[in-house]
Amino acid sequence: MLKFAILQLSDPVVAEDAVQEALAGALKNVSTFAGQAAIKTWVFAILKNKIIDTIRQRQKLAQLAPLVSFDGEADDVDTLFDRRGIWKAQNRPTDWGTPEDNVLGRDFWRVFDACLNHLPAQQGKVFMMREFMDMATADICVDAGVSVSNLNVLLHRARLRLRNCLEKHWFQGEKRAC
Repeated sequence: MLKFAILQLSDPVVAEDAVQEALAGALKNVSTFAGQAAIKTWVFAILKNKIIDTIRQRQKLAQLAPLVSFDGEADDVDTLFDRRGIWKAQNRPTDWGTPEDNVLGRDFWRVFDACLNHLPAQQGKVFMMREFMDMATADICVDAGVSVSNLNVLLHRARLRLRNCLEKHWFQGEKRAC
């Protein structure tokens, strides 16, 4: 939980506070837990909402943030396609089989988590905001300090890197972390 919060909030102290508040909220409201999901999932949902609240609150406050470097991110995408924008033969996506067969095991999520942790910080953050926290594009852009087109590029690159990592370490039969 703490690792997820740090990735989203980029501040270990604020992330620790969010995790503590989520755990305290879960303990305080344990009587409302309906048991329709695992308790871990329920507590994680509380944390997700705490993080979103923190991000929204942060957007309301004027803060100076350090400039983010995007060095080296263009190279990995440019090598995947030829000059016409068509996949190079060695970089074409491979068949991943049926999602149900591949996603059911815990090992997949361990490998996925390792792949996610190896994304550049900015890509990992916006990917998690979009896909796991289901935040709106405008909110992500404000929090990350990027334009909509830059956000789309970051998400595209994150998905490409995740796909490559999963193909290399999961779908090729080498089920080990990145």
